[in-house]
Amino acid sequence: MVISAEILKLLINLKNKLGLTYLFITHDLGVAWHIAERIAIMYLGEIVELGSIRKVLANPLHPYTQLLISSVPNPKMSMAFIQPITQTEIPSAINPPPGCKFHPRCPKATRKCMREKPYLQQLEPEHIVACHQYI
Repeated sequence: MVISAEILKLLINLKNKLGLTYLFITHDLGVAWHIAERIAIMYLGEIVELGSIRKVLANPLHPYTQLLISSVPNPKMSMAFIQPITQTEIPSAINPPPGCKFHPRCPKATRKCMREKPYLQQLEPEHIVACHQYI
């Protein structure tokens, strides 16, 4: 962990000193919190939520983002928005389900989710989500 923390510190210092932009791919939201200003949450190869890291992690709108955040232990964060997933098996990325790709696992899925693909919609400045709940 010490080496990865030092590498992150180096990347952040280079970014600030040289004005760099990174495309940083990670499954670790803690790492993303420290290095990113903006975040895109992807499910089965599609962006489901996009925005400033602070807005997305403080107020996750897409059910998949909510589940991701709930999987990271954080005693300071309220998990009131979390509902259990309805199916644990991940759908095939090669042959995805119709409609929203997350609907088979989503605790908030409706018939519309099963039929129609949601498109990214800006709900507030610096916060975009693809979910029928908000359209």
